[in-house]
Amino acid sequence: QVQLVESGGGLVQAGGSLRLSCAASGRTFSSYAMGWFRQAPGKEREFVAAIAWNGGSTYYADSVKGRFTISRDNAKNTVYLQMNSLKPEDTAVYYCAARLGILSDLDHEYNEWGQGTQVTVSS
Repeated sequence: QVQLVESGGGLVQAGGSLRLSCAASGRTFSSYAMGWFRQAPGKEREFVAAIAWNGGSTYYADSVKGRFTISRDNAKNTVYLQMNSLKPEDTAVYYCAARLGILSDLDHEYNEWGQGTQVTVSS
């Protein structure tokens, strides 16, 4: 079991960048595939990106491909989401999530969730 805490959200202008971090507690972080999801007001939570336990595989939603990069540092028990060329439609609460096994874009396959961090992109 891991506990997850996101940070790095904030207010940024369109075209700007932010880097989100998700710090995990627990000694088994490297066993987990990690994902980032987001939820905008009035919308369902949606998949953003995922990374395998060893960082060897990544997967992105089409809406962020080429703009966002997911990475992880198992020595620091941290997963990152670098977000570039931000758009107003990227505004949402961003959540990191963990699951044992292979990476997935399905939120119901993730067992552990952070509390979320707000990202607001102004036009």
